Amino acid sequence: MTNRVSYTLDSTLDSVNTAESTAVKFAAGAGFSEDEQSNIAMAVREAAVNAVLHGNAYDPEKKFFLAYENTDDSIIITITDQGQGLDASNIPDPLAPENLMKGSGRGIFLIRAFMDEVKFQNKNPGTEITLIKKHAKEERQ
Repeated sequence: MTNRVSYTLDSTLDSVNTAESTAVKFAAGAGFSEDEQSNIAMAVREAAVNAVLHGNAYDPEKKFFLAYENTDDSIIITITDQGQGLDASNIPDPLAPENLMKGSGRGIFLIRAFMDEVKFQNKNPGTEITLIKKHAKEERQ
């Protein structure tokens, strides 16, 4: 069984809140526990903030695109911005001593901690991040 919903959102913090609240509802509908719902929602929030702030630079002419898909073994969430793109290999390690006191740079670290898989793709223009969270094995039986 597969189901998919997608949204086109403005580059605003209100849209980030919408992305987060929708993530909770989608994860709940897919059978994830409350803790997992919170983790998925936080990962979506961080990715949406990155799309709005770093990708689209709050440009009101630019949108970001959000899709949720529930498959038999996982949920797949994609967030795509219309910015200049991101080289994922150049993302600094927030745990490196020189980065510990920086006020930003932890979002992707958190996303990776909360999700089972995280993939980046340059869309020229824009960046697409794919977040994958697998269903627990007992849920698939």
